[in-house]
Amino acid sequence: MSGTDAAGVEIRKVILDTNILVAAGFKRRSAAARIVDAVRRGDCLMVWNDATRRENEAVLRRIPPLDWPEFSVLFGPEGEFRGVTAPGLFNRVEDPEDRKFAALAWATGAIVISSDSHLLSCRDELPITVLTAREFLAMTETRPVGTTT
Repeated sequence: MSGTDAAGVEIRKVILDTNILVAAGFKRRSAAARIVDAVRRGDCLMVWNDATRRENEAVLRRIPPLDWPEFSVLFGPEGEFRGVTAPGLFNRVEDPEDRKFAALAWATGAIVISSDSHLLSCRDELPITVLTAREFLAMTETRPVGTTT
């Protein structure tokens, strides 16, 4: 699902799994980093809720080279979802910790971007879209997210 900004430009709603933020922190030229940069620029809206923010913060704080304050700005109020999600609907996702991302996507219509095998292995069976960072960038071609023209 997507929306438009004041100029009528399409803005995609995305949910960034924790592994995408970690990858962006370590590889500044990666597909993950390009998507994070797109969120920073406002080309994409990162959707989050308290549960996904808590997980991201906890993991990023445990990895010393990564800087939580650098990533915390991605969790802007415009992307916060305060409604009800239903992680129990996603028991097909093997790891219970990944179900919160799927449930948030289902509740908001956002695309989950992840490199997690638990989400990717069953994505064809889920009522949401789960893409790798490279797949998301390929989907947004002709003007890839994270580039300027």
